[in-house]
Amino acid sequence: MQTKKLIVTHSNPDLDAVTSIWLIKRFWSEWENAELYFVPAGETLESFARKSNNRKLINQFRNYEIIHVDTGMGEFDHHQDNKDTCAAKLIFDQLADDIELTTNGRTSKIDVKRFHKEALGRLVRVVNDIDHFRQVYFPDPTADRHQFMLVDILDGLNLLYNETGNGDIQVVDHGMVALDAIYRVLQNKANAENEIASGDKLTVKTRYGKAAGFTTGNDAVLDMAQKMGYVIVVRKDPKKSYVRIKSLPEKGIDLTPVYETLKHDDPQATWFLHSSKSMVLNGSTKNPTMKPSRLGIQEIMQIIKKI
Repeated sequence: MQTKKLIVTHSNPDLDAVTSIWLIKRFWSEWENAELYFVPAGETLESFARKSNNRKLINQFRNYEIIHVDTGMGEFDHHQDNKDTCAAKLIFDQLADDIELTTNGRTSKIDVKRFHKEALGRLVRVVNDIDHFRQVYFPDPTADRHQFMLVDILDGLNLLYNETGNGDIQVVDHGMVALDAIYRVLQNKANAENEIASGDKLTVKTRYGKAAGFTTGNDAVLDMAQKMGYVIVVRKDPKKSYVRIKSLPEKGIDLTPVYETLKHDDPQATWFLHSSKSMVLNGSTKNPTMKPSRLGIQEIMQIIKKI
């Protein structure tokens, strides 16, 4: 019979605490369904039980495997020194190695599930920066867009949920779903950067600047390639045959001629010209009834070249 698991962290869990829980529940085998318990910051389950004279608490979890994160001054806490690390980073640093965990006098080896090292490393680096308050050095740090970052959302959730009682579980639940999404986006971003750096893309010169074309299922190449200097980017989905064309919005590029040529050359496909004239779409997850294009990326890039 599998031993029950418990993750202990501090009340009002912040980004580091939530990320630590997420890393354990997502990437440590047999810890997916671990229970959670919240103690005052700095405490362990045992010290909190002792101070609150709560013997039932120790008995309740006596036969559990217990791990403390971001509290308790243990292996996955960082408040006992001034090193440039955090609880999430301490856990991440062990993921590539065999993790040995000692609880209740027993040492067990933890199997680590497969993970995308580059994407997960990026995620944890941001968490570490924020845990050391380096967000004050972000570009334009007083802008409202920063309040859309997960760290501020978790702060807001702690305020909302804990005004009326113990809302720590709800905060962790929200944070874990958000981290799932961020991790997925970072995987796409890292893969997109590799695709852009590879020789598989097609590039042409236009009067506005360089354009790049990709045959890939990764939509992240559109934004990433624009951020890396391409004024027009084309993506052809190799499975669904959909086409997406985007130009930098502030360059004054009018894609109407491209749209008209595509409609002429492939009239059976569904083509949509965005009102900004900086985007041409053929196929979308928002409109699955659109008919894909038969044109290949080479043909489309030749059309782009002529604008």
